[in-house]
Amino acid sequence: MHRTALARRRFLGIGAAIGGTALLGTAGAVGSGTAAAAGRVHRSVWPDVIHLPNGFHPAGIGIGPAPYAYFGSLLGGAVYRASLLTGEGKVINPGRGEGHYAVGLQVDDRQRVFVAGGWGRLITVMDGITGQVLAAYEVGNADTFVDHVVLTPGAAWFTDSFSGQLFGLPLGPRGELPARDAVVTLRLGGEWTQGPSDGLTATGIAATPDGSALLVVNIHAHGGSLFGVDPATGAARRVDLGGVTLPTTNGILVRGRTLYAPRMSDLAVLRLDPTGHNARLIRTVTDPRFETPCAAAVHGNRLYLPNSRFPQPPAPEVPYNAVALTLPL
Repeated sequence: MHRTALARRRFLGIGAAIGGTALLGTAGAVGSGTAAAAGRVHRSVWPDVIHLPNGFHPAGIGIGPAPYAYFGSLLGGAVYRASLLTGEGKVINPGRGEGHYAVGLQVDDRQRVFVAGGWGRLITVMDGITGQVLAAYEVGNADTFVDHVVLTPGAAWFTDSFSGQLFGLPLGPRGELPARDAVVTLRLGGEWTQGPSDGLTATGIAATPDGSALLVVNIHAHGGSLFGVDPATGAARRVDLGGVTLPTTNGILVRGRTLYAPRMSDLAVLRLDPTGHNARLIRTVTDPRFETPCAAAVHGNRLYLPNSRFPQPPAPEVPYNAVALTLPL
């Protein structure tokens, strides 16, 4: 079998196992925010569910200043833009086809979309209106899976789920994209614990409230944990989550001092200290529309979460969507 097919099966198989674990581990449990969350769903002309094309298997979401959400597909790497006002959308970039991915996405104030390319080892930056590729960077090694991304004032940072490193695109003072040879590879050290070679480790990434460090999810260590990473040295320090674990968390979002962490079957909402050294659970939100939410993004007072539908195997006829909630905090 061709290596890309094997790689795709490897990742999707891991995702299915994660999703199955999440569903089995929470069967019969009632989250503390269940009834309240249902009552908080935003009701207005803005739709509460955004339908993606059938077979468009999402693993991330990006929203910039404009009221549009961007989704990437694990089946071919296409990027889809949807209006938050109407729910209507279109594919703005068809991707590179079988064996390619668009996983985590982030959107800057220029409406540029930064896309993590999974097993393809690509970081792509595209115009969020036209879908035109502005720059592409090949990173990492044969085992690299470029998973999620966060934008900071000076860089875009990407996780590598299998190789214990981050990739950074340094941005110029006016947001200029770097040359291909300027990409930073940052090895993770300090307290970081890398999982086995056939298992995911680093997934979601965000910045601390004060911007001094990066927050990286480690679904292998300590039953699923969070680490603060020095972007200059790669030194990692485990964040004290007060006993909360993140064993199935992919994309995360930090807004102010609030951390939103989808856990495939619910949403953990935590309060961070400014430096990100510790966090405490505020509430757990569940919703009957959750079908393994995998990431989060915000626009106005609404939180959007795409449903990955793990452990259901992806196929061209499978429907996918994203759901909207009024911000829990």
